[in-house]
Amino acid sequence: MTAEIRPYRPADRDQVARICLLTARGGTDATGVYSDDTLMPEVFALPYVEYAPDLAFVVADGDRVLGYVLGVADTADFIDWYARDWAPGFRDRHPVAAPPTAANPRFTEEELVRAGGDPERMRIPELDDYPAHLHIDLLPELQGQGFGRRLIHTLRAALAARGVPAVHLGMDPLNTGARAFYDRLGFHELPSSRPDAPLLGISTTD
Repeated sequence: MTAEIRPYRPADRDQVARICLLTARGGTDATGVYSDDTLMPEVFALPYVEYAPDLAFVVADGDRVLGYVLGVADTADFIDWYARDWAPGFRDRHPVAAPPTAANPRFTEEELVRAGGDPERMRIPELDDYPAHLHIDLLPELQGQGFGRRLIHTLRAALAARGVPAVHLGMDPLNTGARAFYDRLGFHELPSSRPDAPLLGISTTD
């Protein structure tokens, strides 16, 4: 494999959405878990490459994207943009949730549809100190090779260059491998973190 980290390109959009889906169930494939496979990417990936493509970085082997980190420098501004420019279209595309499936996901479809239309869920109490936030996903074949650490480092450096002091993320508590990864990198729990909704933060310069 000759994979390398590079800036996101518009041509990567569909692959970013696919990786989001393939890792959306506690780090495993969520294909078919919901009535519409576009739901997860439209909440947790595609708004980011629309709003801040310059803070999106991918791991690619030629034209094939294998992982990404997506970030926003100012979550409060992102919330305003999302409410104005993303949420109305999302609600039009996903007006109601389908009945529950047998897959028993962590997020019910109703919860996911509600989250996709409600950017205020991202307004955490610690935004003044941790204004940026990120999402990172890697396909299994890429994990354990240091690319996750390098992606986080790349985004933190880009945020630090903009004068952003710290970044946070939310995660699925069932994804224990991801939690161990964040702990190794030095992320720590924020005061508003809960066992069912871990919230972790880290300086951009440490």
